[in-house]
Amino acid sequence: MNETRSETVEGIQKLTAGLIAINPAGHKLYLIGGFRYRLLSHSCRTSLDIDYHWDGNLDGKQMEIVDLLQSKLLPEVKRRFGYDGTVCPASGPDADSPFVRTVLAAFYRTGARADRIELPVEITRITCLDKPVVRTVAGTVYLTASDADMVESKIIALFNRGFLEARDILDLFLFQDSFVADSAQRLRTKFIRLQISSAAVTDRCGRLLKNRVVHVRAIDAILDDQVDAAVAATLMAAGGGNMIFDTVVALLGDKLEILRGAAS
Repeated sequence: MNETRSETVEGIQKLTAGLIAINPAGHKLYLIGGFRYRLLSHSCRTSLDIDYHWDGNLDGKQMEIVDLLQSKLLPEVKRRFGYDGTVCPASGPDADSPFVRTVLAAFYRTGARADRIELPVEITRITCLDKPVVRTVAGTVYLTASDADMVESKIIALFNRGFLEARDILDLFLFQDSFVADSAQRLRTKFIRLQISSAAVTDRCGRLLKNRVVHVRAIDAILDDQVDAAVAATLMAAGGGNMIFDTVVALLGDKLEILRGAAS
C-alpha cells in the first residue's frame, strides 16, 4: 500500500460519505462543513471530520448512522485499507449538546506499522433559507446546502460557537465569492431565528479584533497542517494568516455590515 497516511484518511472519509449518500440512513441528510467543501468544491483544506445537517430527531439519526457504518463501512475499510475499526455514539460531556450528535468511527492497525485514525461524523442543524441542492462526484449524488447557506453558516459559526475556530475564518476567505447580493439581510434573518442578539454579535466582533494575534497564529498553523502544500506556500507568500484575517475582517465590515461599532 503506497498511500500516505493523509491519503488513507481522506480515502476513508470519501468512502464514509459515499456510503451515507447511497443508503436509506442518509436520506435527507445534507453534507455540510469542511469536508463538503473538500469533496464537492475541491477545497485546498483537508478536514478532520464529516458534518451533516438534519432537520429531524438527532438521536434517532445518530443510531441509524452507527448501524450503517458498523455493517457496511468497517468491512470495506478493512478490505481496502487494512484497518480494523469500531463505530459508536460519542460519549462524554461534549456528547450532551442539544445541537449536535456525533458518531465516532475509529480505525486501527497493529504490528510494526501500528496506527490509529479517528473520524467523527457530526449530525447537527444549520439555518438554511434556500432549498437543498444536489452535487455529483464520480456518479454519486450528494444532497447539500446551497453555496450561499454554506458560507453564511461559517459566519454563524463565528458568532455561535463556544470558541472561535480559525478554520471558519480560512473557509470564509476561500469561499467568499459564494456570498450573494442580499447576504447581509439573510444573515440578519438567521441571527433573529437563532436568537443571536446584536449585543452578542458586537461582543464577539470585539473579541475577534482584540485577539487578532492569536487568530493569525492559528490560521498559519492550519495552513501548515491542513492545507495542500502548494496552495499553502502561495498563501504564505501573499501574507499568510495576516492577509487572510484582514480580508475576512474587511468582508465582515464592508459587504456584510457586521463589524459596525465593534471596533470602537
